[in-house]
Amino acid sequence: MIKPVQKTSRWFISWIGAADHESSELTRGSDIGPIATALCGETRYDRIYLLTNYDFDRSKKYCEWLESKSNYSASATDLYRVDLSSPINYADIYAEVSANLHQAGLPRDDVDLTFHVSPGTPAMAAIWIILSKTRFPAKLIQSSREKGVESVDFFFDLASDFLPEYLQRSGERVRRLTDAVQLSTPEFDKIIHQSQMVANQISLARRIAAYEVPVLILGETGTGKELFAEAMHAASSRANQPFVAVNCGAIAPELANSELFGHKKGAFTGATADRKGHFLEASGGTLFLDEVGDLPLDTQVRLLRALQSHEITPMGQSKPIKINTRILAATHRDLAADVAAGRFREDLFHRLAVGILRLPPLRDRTGDLEMLTLHFLASINADSAGRPEAQNKTITPAALKLLQSHAWPGNVRELYHTLLRAVIWSAGPDVTEQDIQAAMLPVARTAVPNHVQVLSDGFELQERLDEVARSFIKQALQQSGQRKSAAAKLLGFANHQTLTNWMKRLGMNSDLTLS
Repeated sequence: MIKPVQKTSRWFISWIGAADHESSELTRGSDIGPIATALCGETRYDRIYLLTNYDFDRSKKYCEWLESKSNYSASATDLYRVDLSSPINYADIYAEVSANLHQAGLPRDDVDLTFHVSPGTPAMAAIWIILSKTRFPAKLIQSSREKGVESVDFFFDLASDFLPEYLQRSGERVRRLTDAVQLSTPEFDKIIHQSQMVANQISLARRIAAYEVPVLILGETGTGKELFAEAMHAASSRANQPFVAVNCGAIAPELANSELFGHKKGAFTGATADRKGHFLEASGGTLFLDEVGDLPLDTQVRLLRALQSHEITPMGQSKPIKINTRILAATHRDLAADVAAGRFREDLFHRLAVGILRLPPLRDRTGDLEMLTLHFLASINADSAGRPEAQNKTITPAALKLLQSHAWPGNVRELYHTLLRAVIWSAGPDVTEQDIQAAMLPVARTAVPNHVQVLSDGFELQERLDEVARSFIKQALQQSGQRKSAAAKLLGFANHQTLTNWMKRLGMNSDLTLS
């Protein structure tokens, strides 16, 4: 069977520059500007993809002028606002353009890209060149009033021309730096493990720690997100500066802006004195935002601004303050689902997720439970040593087996507190199976009311039903060790796909083990 030939679409991608705006506003005489010059040339494009960091309405008017001048329809032209801290900040331009093109589904086999390097600043042109040779293979063009449209051709391949020379030149230096990182980060030794999954995340965290980039640490409650953040801070160049940890979920929504960014006296009722805020308290060091997914949307906007421009504006103050604070953020929430539901800003998600760590739950950490149990037991014994009522406790094989059979929804934190309770409650020198059973907290179950509720305006039956469904699905997943097929059977579903469909409809993370 002969496969149909796939049609290739031509995309023209460019920043809108000052010369383009001025040409459309008739301030440059007969010069129509770089973009219009290129689009009036021999090559026709299927899609005109324009980026602007100018006033959006001004650029929108430019697009309307461009359509009339170049004979392209409005449906063929797309305009995107890109917020930059500075049009000459290479790192910012690279990150923003890469994120924008990825959101457009690029690169694609059925799309030929052309980057126009003339409009914008030299930094913008340099980023087009880098992207065309790496992540987004593209043709490069430039245009001028004198020479019209020209190809930008130079023989340079990042992989074959630069990397071999770089690796040969700096291999020894890279090895020395790697060794130095390993030797200078003893704080990672506090993360007790033998599983490869944790080892992989520690290795990644060591590397990310050396870079001044935001980091997003994902993981269930009790998996050690703050421990990783502390270790990364200690492994960074900011180790001797403050490390400030903030639980965003514990901040009242109406106080979030004041807590993080500070306020001036009189900024609002109750503001009886100036407050620095956590960003300034962590200046020069690291600010750890635990449960960042719980921040209200208006605070998310301020946080995005702080990450983009490296400055904050305290409440009640008009002049921004420059900051030098690294952000490490963490959450147990499914941020992708929150973004889809409008509860978390997509641009902030991409800003935070420059470095990503995914901490595995305790149930997936092969071999770690026994190691952690013995470590915690030794620590508890050491803390109580010398007290008249204390005994040096050991754990029986049966008790250890019971610990290994538990799903540990609270992960490492739950394991520690369960052991602590069992040690305190055990009467003899051994922590037995019965002691562990008594120390385990009962699994919380959502009680479905059996009485008739008085209905009133605003009652949402579907919302209540969805809450109950989410609760039972979470319970089934917990009992089955997060295995979808087993959970589907507990819920009476025909197969795991039915469960997946329910979870997607309810906005739950459906990326789990099938067995």
